[in-house]
Amino acid sequence: MSPFQLTRTLPEDATEAALRADVQGGLTRMPKELPPKWFYDARGSELFEEITRLPEYYPTRAEREILIDRASDIAAATGARTLVELGSGSSEKTRFLIDALLPGLASYVPVDVSRSALTGAAEALLAERPGLDIHALVADFTRGLELPDTPGPRLVAFLGGTVGNLLPDERAVFLRSVRAMLSPGDALLLGTDLVKDEATLVAAYDDAAGVTAAFNKNVLAVIARELDADVRPEDFDHVALWDRDREWIEMRLRARHALTVKIPELDLIVPFEKGEEVRTEVSAKFRQAGVRSELADAGLELTRWWTDRKGRFALSLATAR
Repeated sequence: MSPFQLTRTLPEDATEAALRADVQGGLTRMPKELPPKWFYDARGSELFEEITRLPEYYPTRAEREILIDRASDIAAATGARTLVELGSGSSEKTRFLIDALLPGLASYVPVDVSRSALTGAAEALLAERPGLDIHALVADFTRGLELPDTPGPRLVAFLGGTVGNLLPDERAVFLRSVRAMLSPGDALLLGTDLVKDEATLVAAYDDAAGVTAAFNKNVLAVIARELDADVRPEDFDHVALWDRDREWIEMRLRARHALTVKIPELDLIVPFEKGEEVRTEVSAKFRQAGVRSELADAGLELTRWWTDRKGRFALSLATAR
């Protein structure tokens, strides 16, 4: 058997159909919104990698610190023979977990909507670890997921704080879907950014160099290219705000002047008033008690909690109740 298998559960045109539906629905509702997943074309992915190296953007460094310090503890606590990673992307941080789980690790199952990201990551991993068995899934993990038949126990990892991009109701559905994947002895490793002072949080999403602003506006470039829209990034300002009540950061795009966006592919005309905003991302921040409660509501029990040395970010381990 080949050390690399790839299974597609999404139709070939799923990405195009989802973009059309999200733009049609998001830009015709009030207030307007677009999902953050549309930041990530090739240029958007490059910009995000640049963001992770900015001095203001602490989450990636903080999570990597935990993985370096605690990967052996995670391996000892789970004894996982299969590692499943949701939204795996480049699998860069996952290498710490893989190395800690070896030699007992039998299979790595990266899950992503991008076939190219999966194949690129798999090639790099197999070049470094030729004995690793990889079964990649081209799939949308937010819509339920059927895992391949791999040895247990399984560790399902959802890293990067990406769970914070889901609204509370969406998180509840997602966590219940993860619970449905788990068999006795399996576990979930969840990355969550933690509540902290407003200045630190806002700076992480509105850096001095303007990289996050370019990343936010890239969603407009995607719409222009893919849907032949006449929208121009320079007509919008990047906005990052801290919502104290909901304890989340919102990224928005604010129209600099009144304008009309025509999207021929959707037969859609979208008017903007001066100052009108489109919400492009929510990034929720968490407290341990809240994570424990949300996990419990999904039928999961928080068993371990690790933070970086400055207490900025957390990895939590949960098992089925």
